[in-house]
Amino acid sequence: MALTPSTMMPLGTTAPDFALPDSVSGKTLSLSDLKSDVATVVMFICNHCPYVKHIHSGLVDLDKDYSGRGVAFIAISSNDVANFPQDAPDKMRELAASLGLSIPYLYDESQDVARAYQAACTPDFYIFDGDLTCVYRGQLDDSRPGNDKPVTGRDIRQALDAVLAGKAVDSDQTPSIGCNIKWKS
Repeated sequence: MALTPSTMMPLGTTAPDFALPDSVSGKTLSLSDLKSDVATVVMFICNHCPYVKHIHSGLVDLDKDYSGRGVAFIAISSNDVANFPQDAPDKMRELAASLGLSIPYLYDESQDVARAYQAACTPDFYIFDGDLTCVYRGQLDDSRPGNDKPVTGRDIRQALDAVLAGKAVDSDQTPSIGCNIKWKS
């Protein structure tokens, strides 16, 4: 499997707007519907990627630990489901239910949202402050399948803790790495 690093959207970029169907609720949801006045985490994930599967518990823990503190979480899958049917919306709904995720899991069929965010891999993470300005883009932590490091969410947690404390997020950020987004041909 070829590893793809995130492209690291420039810090200070305003979050691109979107309106996408939520595989969990069946509603079309926009960034303005979901954003937080505190911090908004946008993550590009999918069902089949081993790098995403590896961090499932970390995603659930992040949601539990930060949603009550005013942080909004948005998961988006942009993969081509014609060639990767395991990433289709019905399978996304099943996965969200099996993990107990309480966050929206949106489907970007056109892949326009992934392009707007310069997303390159799954998982790919972005944190936006209350003004929807990018303050973090990169990895969840340094755990990878097979490297025996625990999934802690350290990098995302440090960034969120800084935002919640009203402090600047360290600009020394490590790209995420994982499977490439499965672009349509």
